[in-house]
Amino acid sequence: VQLQASGGGWVHPGGSLRLSCVVYGSGFDIDGMGWYRIRSGRSRELVARVTRYGSTVYADSAKGRFTISQDYAKKMVFLQMNDPKPEDTAVYYCNADGRISGTWGHYWGQGTQVTVSS
Repeated sequence: VQLQASGGGWVHPGGSLRLSCVVYGSGFDIDGMGWYRIRSGRSRELVARVTRYGSTVYADSAKGRFTISQDYAKKMVFLQMNDPKPEDTAVYYCNADGRISGTWGHYWGQGTQVTVSS
C-alpha cells in the first residue's frame, strides 16, 4: 500500500489550498482516511479524518475552516483548507487504515509542506 499526497505549497493567510492524496494498493479495504500534520517543534496531530461511511472528525483548530472529503471508489482523500493561518504551517501527511490480505494496517504518505505566510 502506498499513498501519494500533493497540493502543498505557499498560501497567503485567508487564502485557500487543496490537498489531495491517492491510495495505491490492489485489494486494500480502506476503513478510513485522514490528514495529519507536524508543525515545527511539535508532535504529529490529527487534522481531519473520514471513515468509509463518510463520517468525519476534525481537530478543533480545523473546524469551520478545513473540509475533508473523499472519493472512496477512487481511493482518494482531499483536504480543502480555507482561511489558513500562519499557525497552520506544517508538513501534512495523508493516512489510510484498513485491511489487506486479512491484515489490518496503518499507512502514511510522504508528506507535503504547507506554508502560510504573507
